[in-house]
Amino acid sequence: MLIVVLIIIISFILLAYRSFIQRIIKEKDIQFQAELNHQQELTMEHIKGQEDERKRIAISVHDDIGNRLNILSLWLNNLDAENQEASKKVITNQITELIDSTRNISHSLYPVNLETLGLVLYLQELVTNLSHKINLILQIDPAYQKKDIFTEVQIYRVIQEFTTNVMKHSNANEVVVYIRNHQKYLTMILSDNGQGFDYEKAGKGMGIKNIESRISSVKGFYKWKNKIGIGSRLIINIPN
Repeated sequence: MLIVVLIIIISFILLAYRSFIQRIIKEKDIQFQAELNHQQELTMEHIKGQEDERKRIAISVHDDIGNRLNILSLWLNNLDAENQEASKKVITNQITELIDSTRNISHSLYPVNLETLGLVLYLQELVTNLSHKINLILQIDPAYQKKDIFTEVQIYRVIQEFTTNVMKHSNANEVVVYIRNHQKYLTMILSDNGQGFDYEKAGKGMGIKNIESRISSVKGFYKWKNKIGIGSRLIINIPN
């Protein structure tokens, strides 16, 4: 009788253990599938972001450089022999604007001079380039330690995209970029004096996603602090 009871108890234990294992396996499968779906979503977002960037560049080349070249061609074909100085001035202005447009498109593709100039000088150049659109204030630790080129490109892009979003959507006239070295992290605080935004709504846009994916690509973490009517703030910590 005792043996039968023991067999029944052992059977129950084995069944319970088997059920427990099956539940663990099922939960792991669900978790794995969720992570797989998340990675697929990130991949699709990344691809869409690349396509949107290509489209933006194509439009810039077509509408800006293409139109300027057409205008320049017309001027060259209709030079005023009696007023060569005026014609020369117009053509020179068109060529200068073409050079500026080409440089801006080149910068949007890749910050080609960043490696040569370094992040700090390149950011100062960004300040100059945007001075007619917004007041970009840099507060950078004098003891800033140069990072690898990939990290510095991502830092530059985050600042650039944050500023672009501010100019497009926030009605701000000032952006402050604060960068400081700490023992374990490089801390960045980006803020503006615009109208702020609702993260639950704006967070789905490609501008915000691009910023966040760039931070994640350098193993950084971030926190948004937005106040409607006051402005937005992005706090970033990147491991040293």
